[in-house]
Amino acid sequence: QVQFVESGGGLVQPGGSLRLSCATSGFTFSRYDMNWFRQAPGKERELVAGINPGGSTTYVASVKGRFTISRDNRKNTVYLQMNSLKPDDTAVYYCNVPNYPNGARFSWGQGTQVTVSS
Repeated sequence: QVQFVESGGGLVQPGGSLRLSCATSGFTFSRYDMNWFRQAPGKERELVAGINPGGSTTYVASVKGRFTISRDNRKNTVYLQMNSLKPDDTAVYYCNVPNYPNGARFSWGQGTQVTVSS
């Protein structure tokens, strides 16, 4: 059974930083692309960042230069380092295996709430 357990969210002031983690199980992590998604209140879930098994990364324009996705294939875990956070980054963040172009392959985890507010 595929599982995603996201953690690391919280309340942070604008300009602050957070590091999210997503522990995975139930599939061969090292063979798959991994994405971070987010869903803000009243909005659809959107793709934020992606990383392939070799470590190549992609980002949505709104987070480029501020967020960094990484992975540890020994720990079956994907990370999202978020710097210079803005109120618009407030959302529930999820990880998943992508189902291109914009979907996800497996059922969602519980996500982790990120709130950027002064």
